[in-house]
Amino acid sequence: MAQDVLCEVNNCVHWAHGNQCEADKIYVVSHTGEEADKQEETDCKTFEPQH
Repeated sequence: MAQDVLCEVNNCVHWAHGNQCEADKIYVVSHTGEEADKQEETDCKTFEPQH
């Protein structure tokens, strides 16, 4: 499993200094089903906006 997960979405509750993701786990899904051919076809479901 990856040790360093980088994220530039600084309005996420899991975002930390240095663009580090502090979530316990990351959940990424495909827009088109089980397989994606391009990065644009995916979304990070781990995102939670800061309040």
